[in-house]
Amino acid sequence: MSNVVKIFDTTLRDGEQAPGCSMNVEEKLKVAHQLEKLGVNIIEAGFPIASEGDFNSVKLISKEIKKCEVAGLCRANIQDIDRAWEAIKYAKNPRIHTFIATSDIHLKHKLKKTRDEVLEIISQAVKHSARYTSNVEFSCEDATRTEIDFLCRAISIAIQSGATTINIPDTVGYTVPSEFGSIIRNLRENVDAINNVTISVHCHNDLGLAVANSLVAIKEGARQVECTINGLGERAGNASLEEIVMALKVRNDRNPFKTRIKTKQIYPTSRLVSNVTGVLVQPNKAIVGANAFAHEAGIHQDGVLKESITYEIMKPSEVGIPSNRIVLGKHSGRHAFKDKLTEFGYKLSDENFEIAFIKFKELCDKKKYVFDEDIEALINEEFVRSGDFYKLGSLECLSGTEKKPRATVKIIIDGSEKKVEEFGDGPIDSVFKAISKAVDVFPMLDSYSVASITGGMDAQAEVSVTIKDQGFLARGKGSSTDVIVASARAFVNALNNLRWRKNHPKITAPKGV
Repeated sequence: MSNVVKIFDTTLRDGEQAPGCSMNVEEKLKVAHQLEKLGVNIIEAGFPIASEGDFNSVKLISKEIKKCEVAGLCRANIQDIDRAWEAIKYAKNPRIHTFIATSDIHLKHKLKKTRDEVLEIISQAVKHSARYTSNVEFSCEDATRTEIDFLCRAISIAIQSGATTINIPDTVGYTVPSEFGSIIRNLRENVDAINNVTISVHCHNDLGLAVANSLVAIKEGARQVECTINGLGERAGNASLEEIVMALKVRNDRNPFKTRIKTKQIYPTSRLVSNVTGVLVQPNKAIVGANAFAHEAGIHQDGVLKESITYEIMKPSEVGIPSNRIVLGKHSGRHAFKDKLTEFGYKLSDENFEIAFIKFKELCDKKKYVFDEDIEALINEEFVRSGDFYKLGSLECLSGTEKKPRATVKIIIDGSEKKVEEFGDGPIDSVFKAISKAVDVFPMLDSYSVASITGGMDAQAEVSVTIKDQGFLARGKGSSTDVIVASARAFVNALNNLRWRKNHPKITAPKGV
């Protein structure tokens, strides 16, 4: 048996069914292209009969995606199957995915049909699908609550009728790993011709066991896993693609299987899906959460800084995250604090470091989060730094659709006033150029960001900038109800920080560009 596991991504179908996760045609196409780049084997593009919009998005994805199979979901009836084929027939490798419930619970309360009636529906649906394509997947909805002998009969008929993939869904997230493994093993032992088809699993996360159930199914012979990016899906979601893939990769000693997923595309894909759906990834989410590679505890920080493998079982870069993150807080120790000071370019004597560390701990008791700017302010205020050398006097800015942006600034330099006018590509650019000309310092703008401190139309903006010059890095912040004024204040603040650093070589060390 092959050790290759196919990844069937259903973010665009089951993931989209989660409340608030609906996507329009353009958004679904954008995600589909990223899934292709990620390297999934099959993209379940949607449920074509559900709506005209879903039909059109599946059709468009089928036409544009070339490196993945494209599947359309349909109930086990002729109308659904015909509609699905109309949408996916343009794909390079189309797949019809048809399903019907097989548990007695569903037969009695939802379908109101007998077992024999369901078996006949399975036969007709799969045979009709096979007339369109040899790539037919059949799913026994609520398989894990289906009596095992009837499940075997249903699967046998599906295989005899032309199904090439048999999917065993844990539709309501009810099963546990030992039970699910036993179901897959039982099917392989008791269903004729089961070895001639691909066994697939589709696990929901209602008990938090979707990934664990998927992994045990792989161990028992499943060679396709149905999953979603960020674990999106109905109710508690589906098995998370990123967790399954990295579990197979990191613990290949226990799970000797492989996928064709390009793992460095995992984080970019996660971010795209989060942005498109508007559903934020929980901070403690495995693999892609904001805290997945973040460390605040001093013992952990010390270990990671010495050797990352002490507290990280995979490199952040393996999943497309540039680096880990040392979060400074009340649990942080001296090693992490010193490393952060080195990152900023500060080189303190042992005595001054101890003073700074005590001040840092006092700050941690007052603030929930200690940001980089807080550290810089602490060092600057404690050691030598006094009044600002540069101050913003006044600012005028002219800009519009028919006018080239122009800024006039009045800068006070060590008590003397200087007025300068400059043009730029935009109002902010013209302001920064005018200020640089006034102080005769022309740093590179490394980063620029704006955040709203308050809400409403009169919200106060807080601007953060980072500048580089001659190997030195400096940050600045400024706030105002006028974002251009806030930007000017932030830039002047950064210039003061830059000048202070250059003038105190005994306390600061140059930071490489």
